[in-house]
Amino acid sequence: MTSILLEIDMLRCFVAVAQTESFTKAGETIGLTQSGVSVKIKRLEDKLGSSVFYRTRKNLSLTLEGEVLMKYARRILADHDEAVLRLCEPKVSGNLRVGLAEYFIPDLLPTLLSKFRKYYPAVHLEVKTGFGINLIPLYERGELDLVVAGAGPKSSPNRIIAQEPLVWVSGRDIELPERDPVPLALLPAPCGFRKVAIDMLEQSGRDWEVLFTGTSVHSIQAAVQAGMGFSVLPLGALGSEVRQAPLSYGFPTLPVHTLSLFTDDEQKVPAKELFIEYLEYEIRKKQHKYSNY
Repeated sequence: MTSILLEIDMLRCFVAVAQTESFTKAGETIGLTQSGVSVKIKRLEDKLGSSVFYRTRKNLSLTLEGEVLMKYARRILADHDEAVLRLCEPKVSGNLRVGLAEYFIPDLLPTLLSKFRKYYPAVHLEVKTGFGINLIPLYERGELDLVVAGAGPKSSPNRIIAQEPLVWVSGRDIELPERDPVPLALLPAPCGFRKVAIDMLEQSGRDWEVLFTGTSVHSIQAAVQAGMGFSVLPLGALGSEVRQAPLSYGFPTLPVHTLSLFTDDEQKVPAKELFIEYLEYEIRKKQHKYSNY
């Protein structure tokens, strides 16, 4: 068997391209030029002796070999980054003001904050949750050190940190009414999930009506569970009593939701850099869980 060494930065580049479906966007995510990304992917394919992407002028997707590699690459990167965090964690202190969009991978947030406080007890972490449209202005006024939220048309994030499928959700035992309008349980305008749900239904020619407007993902989950309507949420917001709506309901296909990071890269604060590193590590572990979606 030929000995092949796959470098960590090569695998990180591969995963970034697969997630963004773009060499240019992947480069922006990991700090490389488009040509730099192309070189790394070419080296990877040369080492493996097979192509990992199908490429056309308009589309880029994983080959069968690429799909196999993706499962291992995510696992390798997660283990590598955890080892670095555990063995090389600097002793830092200070204050860090963080804004997290309320819909930010709901089941990840408690674990993330608990672990960070455990590993870095000298960092005073002040966390504010809410809608991205309210958090980003706080960051722009200097009231927050960083924000994780979906990027709007007028916002300028530093980089993409995660992408997660949006799905139609329904209660466990709730059936779709035989006739439209489709009942909806949504977050208030100008929430991006609300806009996606309404726009996609209208584009598919479906009538709709909003029967419940919630103020948090948890309130939407409760309304959906109670049968008040269907909704659009990130895959990570599914729970034991909230399921992905069956394909037989004929809901239109939804786009991928992008989580972005807003912060001042010129402001090198050790506590902030550690939090971002730990945040990205936990997200990669979560995405590995969804890799077979």
